[in-house]
Amino acid sequence: MENTHINSSSKFVASQSDFQKLILILKKENYTIIAPKVKDNAIIYDEIVSAEDLPIGIKDKQEKGKYFIEKTSSGKYFDFVVGPNSLKNYFFPTEKIIFKAVKNKNGFDILEENYETKKYAFIGVRSCDLEGLKTQDKVFLNGQYKDSYYKKIRDEALIISVNCTTKADTCFCVSMNSGPACKTGFDLSLTEIKLNPSHYFIIEVGSVMGEKIISKLKLLLATEKEISAGENLIEQNKNNFIRNIETKNLKEKLFKNFESPIWDEIATRCLSCANCTMVCPTCFCSTVEDITDLKGENAKRISKWDSCFTIEHSYIHGGNIRSSVKSRYRQWLLHKFSYWVDQFDTFGCVGCGRCITWCPVGIDVTEEIKKITK
Repeated sequence: MENTHINSSSKFVASQSDFQKLILILKKENYTIIAPKVKDNAIIYDEIVSAEDLPIGIKDKQEKGKYFIEKTSSGKYFDFVVGPNSLKNYFFPTEKIIFKAVKNKNGFDILEENYETKKYAFIGVRSCDLEGLKTQDKVFLNGQYKDSYYKKIRDEALIISVNCTTKADTCFCVSMNSGPACKTGFDLSLTEIKLNPSHYFIIEVGSVMGEKIISKLKLLLATEKEISAGENLIEQNKNNFIRNIETKNLKEKLFKNFESPIWDEIATRCLSCANCTMVCPTCFCSTVEDITDLKGENAKRISKWDSCFTIEHSYIHGGNIRSSVKSRYRQWLLHKFSYWVDQFDTFGCVGCGRCITWCPVGIDVTEEIKKITK
């Protein structure tokens, strides 16, 4: 019997062909569809036009300082976790023009940038990236000043998340209470179930916008057995995590060990390359640059991603206040796990494990925190 009433707690069952229909519906609604895609030997968020563009049958392997993908015979659409980029790249671009200045007879005309943003539908968003986006909201939307570009993208975005039924060895979202199941912040949420010969998706509605999209598919309500199958896969995955952080009183423990010799030991390995901040879904540091042409008639002010690992980031009149690698690494870790709690009433880490995977020397934040607070 087809569903005749949809509410926010409804769960439906969708086939592989239904999934392709969903993409066609989103295209008709003028969404630019961003989803996981294989590019440059990694699985990243990128634009797709059909379900065939997804990494079907592709699995990722992640370890300290290592990442690679491999083809499998699973036929699963989402048999991987997170790659080097996140939703941050779309909501908070790496470089953005703030305004332009054009010389006139009396001085300069200031031209504010009129951003032409896209209407995005994000598919395959993991729970850690959902939590990362909520943290970014606190930075760009919930303060005294709101970022107009971020708000415009955010207001129009449709988010279709995926519950994790697999993990990478570097994941620790369970410790940060950010996964592997998607709790809130999505319009639709998928759980992929492939138990031979069955292959289907459980779709949960999370918003009015999601309800509008799902109503066009005319799906059947999922049975208790189908729902339980998905919940069991998520629970099994949750029990397989190998990395963890004890978050109870963590802020206080880190402050207590501000002068721990472990900071010096980490500094001997850290390259201060900023990889961890570039791949992190919650880091928001930026810098402002002014650029002029050779004639001095045209200028522009731009905002660019920056990192607390660059020595220039802490420069003030008279010098840099964090001149050592030790001080910069400590600032980064304490911001994530201590200062952020005071600032935003939450940790600045969602346990995605990207900083571990993409660190060239394999520094593992979960191991370092255990050493520091031991």
